[in-house]
Amino acid sequence: MIPSKANLSNSALLVIDVINSCAHKDYEDQERDIRYNKIRQMIPSLSSFITSYKQLGGTIMLVTTVPWQEQYLPDNINELYRNDKKARYWSRDTGGHGEQFYQIPTEGAMIFTKNSYDAFTCNDLVRTLEKMQIRHIIVTGIFGDGCVLATICGGFSKGYHFIIAKNLIETTDGKDRQAMQKHLKETMWPLMYGTTVESHVIVAAFSAGGNLPGCLPEGQAPMPGQRETR
Repeated sequence: MIPSKANLSNSALLVIDVINSCAHKDYEDQERDIRYNKIRQMIPSLSSFITSYKQLGGTIMLVTTVPWQEQYLPDNINELYRNDKKARYWSRDTGGHGEQFYQIPTEGAMIFTKNSYDAFTCNDLVRTLEKMQIRHIIVTGIFGDGCVLATICGGFSKGYHFIIAKNLIETTDGKDRQAMQKHLKETMWPLMYGTTVESHVIVAAFSAGGNLPGCLPEGQAPMPGQRETR
């Protein structure tokens, strides 16, 4: 359910890595069965959600990455990539196209750049959240089993409250990664990290000032027979 303390003043929409290298067909790796069809199918809905949240007056934060190459990445990622070819995601793109946003609205959004999986390793992002007194994060983006997961874990450990838009988080088409993401959305995230709902529930709650039926004060359990908003 949407925490009643969440409002447009203390919340932000965080969009993780909706960039060419994580969505554009040119960056797929057929040999490794890395395909982005499901990601591209999700992006129009994400774009509509960004527009709707902006129209409500909400804060939008878009996250991109440094060039995903050895000289820009921390030692732990580079060590992982060196030691395990299956984990290796170094990019060969040196033209900057991979880091550009893919088919989402960017006007009026705040933009942050990270050099790791977790967006909260970006000090500029953390400082901005603190300065704006934002404590609730609406999270969306790519990859659900990768950078989105790392960001949820990293932000939660810093005390942020998460509202997870489960239909606006996607990963590659592979069967194993889809199954992992399904488990995160249906079990792990709602049990351990925060409200996990469809995006239309989030829009409705913020449009109503958080006063939808089922939007209980934080820490208050539903009364017998009362259903959570999902």
